[in-house]
Amino acid sequence: MEVIELLRKLIATPSFSREERAAADIVWQFMQAQGLAPRRLGNNVWCIAPHYREDRPTVLLNAHLDTVRPATGWQHDPFQPTLEGDSLYGLGANDCGGGLVSLLEAFRRLAPRPRPYNLVYAATAEEEVSGPGGIESLLPHLPPVSVAIVGEPTGLQPAIAERGLMVLDCTATGRSGHAARDEGDNAIYRALPVIDWFRTFRFPKVSPLLGPVKMSVTVIQAGTTHNQVPDRCTFTVDVRVNELYTNEEVLDIIKTHVTGDVKARSTRLRSSRIDPGHPLVRRLLAMGKQPYGSPTLSDQALMPFPSLKLGPGDSARSHAADEYIRLSEISEAVNLYVKLLDTDLSL
Repeated sequence: MEVIELLRKLIATPSFSREERAAADIVWQFMQAQGLAPRRLGNNVWCIAPHYREDRPTVLLNAHLDTVRPATGWQHDPFQPTLEGDSLYGLGANDCGGGLVSLLEAFRRLAPRPRPYNLVYAATAEEEVSGPGGIESLLPHLPPVSVAIVGEPTGLQPAIAERGLMVLDCTATGRSGHAARDEGDNAIYRALPVIDWFRTFRFPKVSPLLGPVKMSVTVIQAGTTHNQVPDRCTFTVDVRVNELYTNEEVLDIIKTHVTGDVKARSTRLRSSRIDPGHPLVRRLLAMGKQPYGSPTLSDQALMPFPSLKLGPGDSARSHAADEYIRLSEISEAVNLYVKLLDTDLSL
């Protein structure tokens, strides 16, 4: 019940991305009250379990503090934790408060026990915007991590692969002219075959977990007035990369096929994958869990080591009005984490 009360406090404390200071304070104070020794970097709070040894592998338990802003259509107050039966409503309850408090309770239980590995817990900032002040800034301050469990809502099934993300800004260039006369070179018409290529092209490597690389043109802008042929058409492409390609490989393939200017805003949000034969995955399989591939992005994209997503709740509830987590899901998650980790994993 202590971690449920912690979750209630977090729901009642707005913690939008880059505005997590108050939430970080709450987690820090809770960990201190539990006899742990938390550390802090910006709005990231973490703790290394006792009996750390440099010669042992390290397991990271990670979840994020920040939330998106409330969607329209809430029937509950998003900042008033409301319990109805087994369901606790509130912004961030599902994404990612349930995972955050479940991993913290599991860490608290496991920390004093003898283990053949080191254990680190981290509640991090800026996950929803993949910001530089979140997990990316914290990793250099942590011990070398062997594997991570990320507490995103997965229905407590292990997501062993995750799509990466690139956002492309594309420009087709023409020549302006009067629309009433046969002059100019319409940049929209130059862009059309390129847009159609993004719609129809299929990358040859298809992942059994994540499927094909997915490209979607999502924003387009051209022209300023009805009677002038536009000389410039810009459009945005959302590219979701499977684990069989690097972002750079996908970008190179795109540039060899399309005309015009193509620029990636970033290539840092990579697809992630853990070997299906990894000891954590094998242990979860033995516990009756079913691995799958996740289409949604998380801080795994910024982790240069094996990781999997495993947490209470349902991804479909995330970023939606009347977001909720079931208390029974939290209880089940804590027990699962402890059972999973309270063993010799042979990492």
